Amino acid sequence: MLAYVAAAFFVIAYLLLATSTSTDAWYSPTALGFVGLAILAAHLGGASSRIGGRRHR
Repeated sequence: MLAYVAAAFFVIAYLLLATSTSTDAWYSPTALGFVGLAILAAHLGGASSRIGGRRHR
């Protein structure tokens, strides 16, 4: 699930970068890319397996 959230951040960052949309807010393409990387790292670290979901034996 966290991988889908990270992918959404990457898509938004790419669209902002590709359209050359200038933003002075916190959601610049670089900031969104870093947030996406942090979420992806949490997913690869196994954080999503501990948040709800089914447990495999």
